[in-house]
Amino acid sequence: MNIGEVAERSGIPTKTIRYYEDIGFLHPKRNENGYRIFEETELHKLTFIGRARSLGFNIEECRALLALYEDKERGSSDVKKIAQQHVKEIEAKIADLIAMRDTLTHLITACAGDHRPDCPILDNLSNGKREQG
Repeated sequence: MNIGEVAERSGIPTKTIRYYEDIGFLHPKRNENGYRIFEETELHKLTFIGRARSLGFNIEECRALLALYEDKERGSSDVKKIAQQHVKEIEAKIADLIAMRDTLTHLITACAGDHRPDCPILDNLSNGKREQG
């Protein structure tokens, strides 16, 4: 398969596929013209990486998961450890988003939203202090 076919079948843009090759996720063969030739194994890897990325795993986590996937002697505990750490990171991001929402909600409530220039939202942005909601 050429890169266009692999992109279509995997749902991953060609630019991203080239990047994944550059960072060593894939090693497609080349024909005499230098064009990439992808095997089913590369398509499967791309699908695997695409799914991992859609779950929010970063590149290094994907690299570790792919290595574990390819290691038939792996312990599932190693995979579970990566996933558990990722869930902790997601939970921290959720907590940060909730704090941002609460701060903005508090500031919006404090803002009269009328013709006067006073605005707690702008005051907060200019003084650098974080409002607690």
